[in-house]
Amino acid sequence: MRILDLIGICCALILSGCGSSSDPITKTPEYIEPLVPAPTSASSIQAQSFIVIDMITGRVLAERNARTPRAVASTQKLLTALCVYKAGSLEDPVTVVHSDTQVEPSKIGFAAGETYTRRDLLKALLVRSGNDVARALARDVSGSQLGFADYMNRTAASLGMKNSSFLNPHGLTVDGQYSTALDIAVLAREVTKVPFFRECMRTREYLFQFADGRTKTLENTNKVLNRFPYCTGMKTGYTRAAGRCLVSSGVLNGRGIIVVALGSTSQEIWNDSEKLLRRYLKG
Repeated sequence: MRILDLIGICCALILSGCGSSSDPITKTPEYIEPLVPAPTSASSIQAQSFIVIDMITGRVLAERNARTPRAVASTQKLLTALCVYKAGSLEDPVTVVHSDTQVEPSKIGFAAGETYTRRDLLKALLVRSGNDVARALARDVSGSQLGFADYMNRTAASLGMKNSSFLNPHGLTVDGQYSTALDIAVLAREVTKVPFFRECMRTREYLFQFADGRTKTLENTNKVLNRFPYCTGMKTGYTRAAGRCLVSSGVLNGRGIIVVALGSTSQEIWNDSEKLLRRYLKG
């Protein structure tokens, strides 16, 4: 059976318990405590916090410091994407303004005055993690970065993310912004319910077309997609405060899991995530 078929099996099971994409967000059920403790090889996992959950049931399969608040960098763009998705049609136009471009370091490089659909920008956000894209979408949806942060926190609370505070749409470090591995796993599980997001997150690279006709190849920042054939994507993140972070998902033999690893190193984040995917996809 092909991997896309396996993804479909998992997603069909997930979506059978959900409303249509236009339904309001409903609170995610409480998570079930782990069946097993953290793996005996947990000492080989460099991430300061990690959690592994079953994609369908939400059961916690393993964790370490998963409820410890910390910076999560661009992994919180999963929440930005979900908020935009819930805010209206993905075909709505977004016209870039100068302030959208005033952010570093990760940018796709669009210019003020250019117009794109929310769909185009969401794909660029999830594949290449542009901070300029996050700012443009936030401003378009809520009128300001501050207003969008309020929307993010209300949405997070509705999902049952109990220990999170978001102050911007991109995850760059700011005092008072934090989440936990568990909360990000709750978020990731919600994001997997959106077919368009699943398509974006497993895209290894694609050709982005700018409004003036220029094109640019956007490569996925998630290296595990190329290292582990059963990885179905999700989201990277890095700041000095957060360390290397990665939310990854995988599907094998009809079983789906989500791994959140926070506070790892540049060399080990890919190893951490791949090890946990391999260990827990086996069941």
